[in-house]
Amino acid sequence: MGWTFVYLMVFLKLPILALLYLVWWAIHQGPEQESGEDGGDDGGSRIPRHPRPPLRPLPRRGPHRGSPVPASPARVRAVSRRRSGVS
Repeated sequence: MGWTFVYLMVFLKLPILALLYLVWWAIHQGPEQESGEDGGDDGGSRIPRHPRPPLRPLPRRGPHRGSPVPASPARVRAVSRRRSGVS
């Protein structure tokens, strides 16, 4: 029971401490400074694209004005057997 207590109280707390350190490190980071030596041009920037034009409407599905709707299939019922001796 003693080693289990030590394991639970120490070793399982290490990931929590690592997460707290990572958050502390991220908060204390300074802002990124852009390099002013080359004029601030990154050499790969692209012209921002305009939004795409809206898509044309999709064709409607199913028969709407053409031939009439086909008739539904004939209804089929399953025949059940009656148990003998049960009324």
